[in-house]
Amino acid sequence: QVQLRESGGGLVQAGGSLRLSCAASGFSFSSYNMGWFRQAPGKEHDFVAATYWSGGYTAYADSIKGRFTMSRDNAKNTAYLQMNALKPEDTAVYYCVAQRSSYFPAKVWNNYEYRGQGTQVTVSS
Repeated sequence: QVQLRESGGGLVQAGGSLRLSCAASGFSFSSYNMGWFRQAPGKEHDFVAATYWSGGYTAYADSIKGRFTMSRDNAKNTAYLQMNALKPEDTAVYYCVAQRSSYFPAKVWNNYEYRGQGTQVTVSS
C-alpha cells in the first residue's frame, strides 16, 4: 500500500522556519521524482518544489525561491522541505507528491501519481 505521510506543519510567526518531512512507503522511492504542492483556502494546488529521483536536480516556484529548500534521503525514503523566512502568504496545506517519469519538473498537480494527505502550515503576521 502506497503511503506518503507529511509531518512538521504548524503555526509559526512571520520570519520563522519550519521543516516538513514526507515519509514514503509502498513504492520504490529512489526511482520517483518527489515534489511539494500547497493549497490555500479557495485556491488551486500550487507547485512549490520538486526533486529528481536521483536528487541531482531540484526546481522551485518563483514565489519561494531563495527561502525554501527541498531535499531527499533515498536511504530513508524521506523527502524534506526546509522553509525559512516564512510569510503569511505561505499559509496553506502542504502536500507531498511522487511521480515516476523522465519529465522533470512537473508543475501540475495531476501529473503526480501519488499524493499525501497534507499538513497545515499557518504563518501569523
